[in-house]
Amino acid sequence: MSAEACPLPSRASDQEAAAVDRMLKGKRIAIVGASDDPMRPSNGIAGYLLAHAFDIVPVNPNHDQVLGRKCFARLADIPGKVDIVNVFRRPLACADVVREAIAIGAKGVWLQSGIRNEEAKRLADEAGIDFVQDRCIMVEHMSRRRR
Repeated sequence: MSAEACPLPSRASDQEAAAVDRMLKGKRIAIVGASDDPMRPSNGIAGYLLAHAFDIVPVNPNHDQVLGRKCFARLADIPGKVDIVNVFRRPLACADVVREAIAIGAKGVWLQSGIRNEEAKRLADEAGIDFVQDRCIMVEHMSRRRR
């Protein structure tokens, strides 16, 4: 995993830090935009999460499997509960992903490093679910393990 894929985060606001802490307590993470290409950040981060006892659920209509896990075309296709929706999509797609996350009852949405969308944030805030953007879930998990 290259440093560019997950740069060190800027200091989080207290509200954002609390959302990160809550979301990292979740165990089932849907990875929207998951790739079966080991060179893609979504693949490396999903592998890291798997290695650290998270149950990852890949979401990408272009793949049947990612990291040996069944890949679903849409969030709505996932059986059972999802705690966090971790997003590796272009910013323009993020508001729709948040709408889907709200519809399935996810507790939070996490937009990976380099991804920001204010409409997505507004939708999550209005629905009362946690929201983090432009931060790497792997870096945040690693930094909390060191404390």
